[in-house]
Amino acid sequence: MVRTGIGIRTAQLRNERLVGQIHVYDGAGKGKSQAALGVVLRSIGLGINQAQDTRVLLLRFLKGPGRTYDEDAAIEALQRGFPHLIDQVRTGRAEYFGADDITRFDRLEAQRGWDVAKGAIASGLYSVVVLDELNPVLNLGLLPIDEVVETLKHKPEHLEVIATGRAAPQPLLDIADLHSEMKPHFHPAAAERGIEGIEIYTGAGKGKSTSALGKALQAIGKGIGQDKSHRVLIMQWLKGGTGYTEDAAIAALQQSYPDLVDHQRCGRDAIVWRGQQQELDFVEAERGWEIAKAAIASGLYKTIILDELNPTVDLELLAQEPIVQALLRKPRHTEVIITGRCKNPPAYFNLASIHSEMICHKHYAEKGVDLKRGVDF
Repeated sequence: MVRTGIGIRTAQLRNERLVGQIHVYDGAGKGKSQAALGVVLRSIGLGINQAQDTRVLLLRFLKGPGRTYDEDAAIEALQRGFPHLIDQVRTGRAEYFGADDITRFDRLEAQRGWDVAKGAIASGLYSVVVLDELNPVLNLGLLPIDEVVETLKHKPEHLEVIATGRAAPQPLLDIADLHSEMKPHFHPAAAERGIEGIEIYTGAGKGKSTSALGKALQAIGKGIGQDKSHRVLIMQWLKGGTGYTEDAAIAALQQSYPDLVDHQRCGRDAIVWRGQQQELDFVEAERGWEIAKAAIASGLYKTIILDELNPTVDLELLAQEPIVQALLRKPRHTEVIITGRCKNPPAYFNLASIHSEMICHKHYAEKGVDLKRGVDF
């Protein structure tokens, strides 16, 4: 998709790039690893849809066995659903450590992971390589940054590389084609009222909808681990047309996990400009909200994704107060994930236990690089 102002348009008429890009997600906010997994799911979904091989390597630094991480469940869902497409390697020790606690083991584990990454990159066998937590590894000096930068600069042309983690060093940012920073926002009122399970991903940077897809994977994966059915609803506003590769990603999930994922969308296939809203825009937005409201109240879903709700409210297609009230009354076990940029933060932002703003520092689209189906839209 291509964004222009507030509103969304499909990218069917654009030329799609063939050259893979280097993505860097950093910052203190939540959503970095989730966004990477969302891109993986989109890429796999598109590959299945177009009968292409889309092989992925998930190389996870600083995440050795013995500790549970948020994305573990999402990766389990990916590996069970697409076992022939996903490879995973974990390196490092289980506990957190800082620059003053580095051991020889830490350096050996980082090098082991990097050796795997170098081999995978050189092989040309992968379409996506995720280097999870590479940024802090470089910041801690566990790997020679010059070698890493040179290797990435000479990667196969088609390969997408995604590096995540806090404190990305400048030499890596210099060669990145995309740099999105996740900035955390804190809402004391949510903590004081004991409100949990509301996450918001907003801002102009890349990673909002892909983070939400990562959360969908996480919910499904948790259900696998507990022998439970963790149902997911993905409700999308302002996406009434065709050609979105979220569709392929969601179809891939439904193929691997029948009856676990419900998908609804509403809106016109057009940009909705402020001051030029049509009657159909209001009707479609309200139709989507009635579905979402009933789903939130039902308690049937573990995770409900309200994709692009923020710009819908920002365009005044929906009132804020009914959303606030529905979120206040949601079942405690139901997680609600809300995405989309907006100029005027709505009142329900104050209910968020997690709120990440994606700040765009660099995007290859600004250089005239065509967007790629399955990665960008």
